[in-house]
Amino acid sequence: MSLALSRLLWRGSSQYVLPRSLLLDCAHGARTSLFIPAMALRTTTPLRAEPKKKKKVDPRREQMVRERLRKKLKKMEKVPPELIPIEDFITPTKRMDETRTRSAPVISFEESERRALLLKEWSRYKQEQHMAERKAVESALGAQREALEELRLSSNELYLAALKPDFSLFPFSHKGPAYTPPKPKYKAPDGKYHDITRVYNQK
Repeated sequence: MSLALSRLLWRGSSQYVLPRSLLLDCAHGARTSLFIPAMALRTTTPLRAEPKKKKKVDPRREQMVRERLRKKLKKMEKVPPELIPIEDFITPTKRMDETRTRSAPVISFEESERRALLLKEWSRYKQEQHMAERKAVESALGAQREALEELRLSSNELYLAALKPDFSLFPFSHKGPAYTPPKPKYKAPDGKYHDITRVYNQK
């Protein structure tokens, strides 16, 4: 109430002079006409403040706390770090069950004999095919050697020209990838997949 009244008096003093009786009433019984408004007052920080009292700590208790921390640190250093398992190299236990064996189908004696004779016949056929290919290659090389000998006797220049490799027999053209900058906003298609990778946290 007094603060509001002092503001009112400070604003009104510039316009007109208040009566002395009002000034005396506002000063709470003071017998003087000097009136200082509350807004003009300034305060300073206390220079003689009492410092905060420190709690008394027992040195033995503090030493015991430090010893406990040291023991905990030693225990943590002794424990080796946990290694993250590689699940690709671990065989699941349900796959290691020895009772899960696939039984071979029962074949009659006649069927087993038929398969054995078929296998022998197939191996005999592949051997004959291999020998025929070897004979064909050997005959072609022999004919080539005879032709070169005859060519060397007739003309040495043609013989040397025949020994040179002919690159036109197997036409081959190759064009490599062009050196172009990558597209900045291109996202390579990864395909749809369900990520089931486990996340391990080191303790």
